[in-house]
Amino acid sequence: MEKHKDKLYDGENLMSFRQLVERYENRYKDHTAFIYKKDPKATDYIKVSYLQFAKDIKSLATALLDLGLQGKKVALIGPNRYEWCVSYLAITTSDISIVPLDKSLPENEIKSLIARSKADCVIFDKSYLPVFEEILHEGNTNLSQYICMDDVSDTKFLSYTALCKKGQKLIESGNTAFRDITLDPKKVSILLFTSGTTAISKCVGLSQANICADIYALSQMTDIRTSDVFLSFLPLHHTFESTCTFLYGTSCGITVAFCDGLKYVQKNLVEYQVTGFVGVPLMLEIMYKKVEKGIEEQGKTKLVKTMRKVCNCLLKVGIDIRRKVFKEILDKFGGKLRILIAGGAPMNKDAIQGFVDLGINLLQGYGLTETSPVLAGENDKYKRAGSVGFPLPGIEIQIDHPDEEGIGEIMAKGPTIMSGYIDNEEATKEVLKDGWFYTGDLGKLDKDGFLFITGRKKDVIVLKNGKNIFPEELEILINKLPYVSESMVYGKPDPKDDDLTICAKVVYNAELIKELYPDKDLKDYHDIVWKDIKEKVNRTMPAYKYIREILVTDEPLIKTTTQKVKRHEELKKILG
Repeated sequence: MEKHKDKLYDGENLMSFRQLVERYENRYKDHTAFIYKKDPKATDYIKVSYLQFAKDIKSLATALLDLGLQGKKVALIGPNRYEWCVSYLAITTSDISIVPLDKSLPENEIKSLIARSKADCVIFDKSYLPVFEEILHEGNTNLSQYICMDDVSDTKFLSYTALCKKGQKLIESGNTAFRDITLDPKKVSILLFTSGTTAISKCVGLSQANICADIYALSQMTDIRTSDVFLSFLPLHHTFESTCTFLYGTSCGITVAFCDGLKYVQKNLVEYQVTGFVGVPLMLEIMYKKVEKGIEEQGKTKLVKTMRKVCNCLLKVGIDIRRKVFKEILDKFGGKLRILIAGGAPMNKDAIQGFVDLGINLLQGYGLTETSPVLAGENDKYKRAGSVGFPLPGIEIQIDHPDEEGIGEIMAKGPTIMSGYIDNEEATKEVLKDGWFYTGDLGKLDKDGFLFITGRKKDVIVLKNGKNIFPEELEILINKLPYVSESMVYGKPDPKDDDLTICAKVVYNAELIKELYPDKDLKDYHDIVWKDIKEKVNRTMPAYKYIREILVTDEPLIKTTTQKVKRHEELKKILG
């Protein structure tokens, strides 16, 4: 199988997304770039070749230039779909700045970000027609062009399809506007609003050189092949999915399959014969719990445990029989799944090892929107339990003012780092100092250079005696409980002694807890959870880390579209 080894970015000669498009039409032109369905119930599949993808990018780009958008800003909003990907590259290869927006934003936030970004044009999915009709009517933004990805009868909005056809005709008639564009790879042209888990969202300014540097670094770390099919279900507006699956993946010639929705993930894995995907720990942990549950229901827990030990012993002498031994389990994921890339939060070690034991390579990574996004990651050869790997090629990571355990704020330097926050010099100065980006995350480096994340600096619970408690450490232990979907640990002010009480909000899976405790009901669930926390969490910790109070519910925590818990909103809800 062909592996991606050549360089897209060589350190000195910064390259732009134009080289990606050239690669599509020259190297991968006959490969399938995308496969998807019009809706989850459809039985026919739409396949798009890389050659067609490149043609569509150039056609739309030519039409956008014909609208006079060169040097301006275009916002992009919609679910993961082919037209989103075409639009992204048509915009960015035409000397136009792009503003990808979160598809799950409420209407008031869409209006706010459109205004803040000063976008001149927007390309949107038809589900957003009502909000853009309001924006057009109110006239409080810079928008002068509205392009709908779907055919609509309203003539106030331009048709994506019609523009692509127009662009193609312009090219056929000799229009060279797209070909004549010269891009500056170092120019800030990608404006990304952060998820705002703790405060109002900031606008991150990235260049194509930043993202190309990350693509190159990723190519040195992971074994991605032209035969791979990656499922895309994390939102494409976010740099994790956009860089890792879309841009890096297509630079390697993979096929991108669009997920029909979270409840269809397993079905899509099977029907598209998916070999890999990028995910967040919460989803991967839920997947693994379902695997464990299925094994238990078949009465094969003991057998599987024994065979894992056998397989791991054989691995030590170079014999790998995992995928043959666990074929029945792997077939539930389509039989081809071989690589999972996790990022965004710490992941349960048991789930990591569980996937690896089945013969699925799970690689953890770490990064932020401000860093394009990946700063560190594991590769196929070098891993360490609990770590997120080591700095990517070209990235330098240090720990600022480490304590006696070596823990301090993670800071990074390299070509993937943003130039700053747009129109927010004060916030930029807080995080960019002497060429270093201060991440706001706490972690440590071991003697071999592996990076371990301990939590967010602002989330650390500091007790009156000076002891630090990292919520994530306790949450990982709570989330191991078989009926737990997710949890959040926080400090509650105790007016009696002017200290903090360690508390946890535990979200249980109603179906699983009922199966595990069929003779119990809602009023008993608190006692069940409390007993397990005292015995399986607190007993593994020093007394100052003990969880003293719990809230138990089946209502999901408030999260961003990339499944990060919005702690500040949850705390407002809990503490009032």
